[in-house]
Amino acid sequence: MIQAIRNIRLAAGTVSEHLGEAPFVLTLQVLRKLPAGFVRPAARFLSSLAPASGHPLFLLASHASGRDSELLRRFEQLIASGRDGEPARKAAEVALAAGKPEWADIFLKQAGSGPQVSATLARRKWYDGDMAGAIAVLDGQAGRHSKQRSRLMAEARVFRGWTPSLRPSPVTTEPRRVLYFLTNSVPHTASGYARRTHSILTSQRDAGWEPLAVTRLAYPVQVGSLLAKNRDVVDGITYERILPRRMAPGMDARLDQQTSELMKIARAFRPAVVHTTTHFVNGLVVREVAKALDVPWVYEVRGQLADTWASSRDDSVRASERYELFNAREADVMRSADLVVTLGESMKRNIVAIGVPESKVLITPNAVGGAYLEAPLSHREARHALGLDTESTYIGTVSSLVGYEGLDDLVTSFALLAHRLPKLKLVLVGDGTAAPALRDQVQSLGLLDRTIFTGRVPADRARLYHLALDVFVVPRKDSAVTRAVTPLKPVEALASARPVVASDLPALREIVQDQVNGRLTPAEDPGRLAEVLSELLGDEGLRHRLGKAGREYVLATRTWQANARAYGQAYETLASNYTRRVS
Repeated sequence: MIQAIRNIRLAAGTVSEHLGEAPFVLTLQVLRKLPAGFVRPAARFLSSLAPASGHPLFLLASHASGRDSELLRRFEQLIASGRDGEPARKAAEVALAAGKPEWADIFLKQAGSGPQVSATLARRKWYDGDMAGAIAVLDGQAGRHSKQRSRLMAEARVFRGWTPSLRPSPVTTEPRRVLYFLTNSVPHTASGYARRTHSILTSQRDAGWEPLAVTRLAYPVQVGSLLAKNRDVVDGITYERILPRRMAPGMDARLDQQTSELMKIARAFRPAVVHTTTHFVNGLVVREVAKALDVPWVYEVRGQLADTWASSRDDSVRASERYELFNAREADVMRSADLVVTLGESMKRNIVAIGVPESKVLITPNAVGGAYLEAPLSHREARHALGLDTESTYIGTVSSLVGYEGLDDLVTSFALLAHRLPKLKLVLVGDGTAAPALRDQVQSLGLLDRTIFTGRVPADRARLYHLALDVFVVPRKDSAVTRAVTPLKPVEALASARPVVASDLPALREIVQDQVNGRLTPAEDPGRLAEVLSELLGDEGLRHRLGKAGREYVLATRTWQANARAYGQAYETLASNYTRRVS
């Protein structure tokens, strides 16, 4: 009970901060945490009550309903009505929260001037990575706008080179103990990040290591788990939580707080190695803790997060202050780590290119374990378990529904095939910011009754969808992040003995071998994708041969047990070769 009260206070502080500064962003974040099956119908009902209103409540309802066209129609009505001042400013705020900065620019021109407009303009500049510009807009502001400026300045300091600080406090370490510091984890988050981490930890435990995981400050309370405990034990793996009574103000002060709290746990645990994952703020914390303890530390690069941030914005943000500093800080953290771990050859090349010696980089690819090692069910068995029509043909994916995944191209390909293949259905498993636009696209094509949007599903159910598909599709766009980062889901599809059709990008070529375990097609070419899918759907023997080869490939090269052995060897080498740093 005491912990629950502390959690509520902690969450209330976060909510109060966001309500005072960016209430529309907070509202959409909360709605995205709730089940889409509840939010979208409720939002559509609310939106229907005032179809011509430009009030922020109805703008937000239109966006949350999954009907992006409805939101754009309301924006157009607002512009046509000539509304200016505060209604225009609030519309700009909603546009930013919905990821539509071009509309925010239009409304800001009509909003006039004043402290509130300056605050919105600062958020607009921050959205594009203009950190200095955002802070300058707020110069001389008082009250909550002064607090907004202080928060932005604190984050800018971190990006510009600030680091946390601890006094040296070396310990006598315990062999074969590894301390992990994480952004999130099971059971509160079911992302690929959390699942990869849990698979690594359980495999390391089975290989004779003693892992302890610690999650970032205030997680999972900040993602809505108000009843979270200080510790979770999942499959024998312990996850410690850092849940203070309150969080320090500003990013730099919070990282200092996080560093001090992690240090307390680390001194008690006495690890031989400390291990963390992207992004760089985790590296800053762990680097300082490892330095104070005088033990080696590992930085695991699971993505190019500056490129992930940029992928949802205009290409011009790649010249922004935030993007350049983001990459510089990532490079600094990688170069200072004792070992850098990453997912594939493409990412390794990028890491070596910024000055990390090749000898310091270890590849541990996304892999499978548990149920994926068991003999896969037949299509019919999986479809029966999911309540799907066993006689239909299914293409689709299990993925985050975000722009760079290219699922709009998959929908277009499906439309090209649908009239020729009346039993063909499309399955999109997952949720994300692109979901509303995908629903609109499917509806406009008249294919809503042949498309299945499942929303987020548990891991065991996701595996059933892998098994239910005739062809698993990874139609990623061609971007810096997709060329480098190897995803987990197609590996699971291959382990399920299902053929994979993927965009012909370097990171995906590491998983999919054309004509061996799947097919490669040019990125962003739905016509060619449709042709390849048609070839596969028309040849059951080919699908079976490619699926069988894919499963054999994964079981031979990509298991968590093999990764655990590689980690263990690397940790032993680090510990035995480590030179004490603290005088």
